[in-house]
Parts: sequence; structure tokens; C-alpha cells
Amino acid sequence: MITKGMYRNPKLLNIAKDIDTCHGCGRYRPKEIVAAHSNSLSHGKGTRIKAHDCFISYLCHECHTYVDSDSKATRQEKFDFWRNAHDITILWLFINKVNI
Repeated sequence: MITKGMYRNPKLLNIAKDIDTCHGCGRYRPKEIVAAHSNSLSHGKGTRIKAHDCFISYLCHECHTYVDSDSKATRQEKFDFWRNAHDITILWLFINKVNI
């Protein structure tokens, strides 16, 4: 766990506004994509505290809701889904040479 301070980067979060495809389901969702933070304690998540901003995935509303509150999925299933989307998000940032 990272314990010294929280990494915050509004620019990284705001990039979501320019994404038109969800990194979770792959659907075309212009102007609907948000930066969804990890729910893992190892990523800095705490009670009423979001994880570090580097632990995000660009998701549509439906996928963000699934990760945050779907009661039918296990915690591991939701984390695995978020983690796959996170990997796609990180790769997207590098491929597009985003300057953050």
C-alpha cells in the first residue's frame, strides 16, 4: 500500500471527457465516460477517500455502476473487470502519448 500522501491529478481525470469509448464494455459512449477509481485498499481507497488518481479506468455510467455497486457480482469479479479496464486505460494513455 502507498502510504505517503495521495496522488491527485485533475488533468488525468478530465481526459475522460475526451474519450468516446468505454474501456470496460467497449461501447461507443461519447460525453459519458468518467474516470472510475479503484475500490482496492492497496490502491489507497479508504472510507470516503478515493484511491490515488493513477488507479483509474475510463468507464461509461453502466460499467462504473457495476464496479461500484452491483450486488450480484463478487468483489473479485468487479475488481477483475475494473483491472482489465485499467490496463486498457493505461495502454491508451501511452499509445496516445498523453502528456500528464
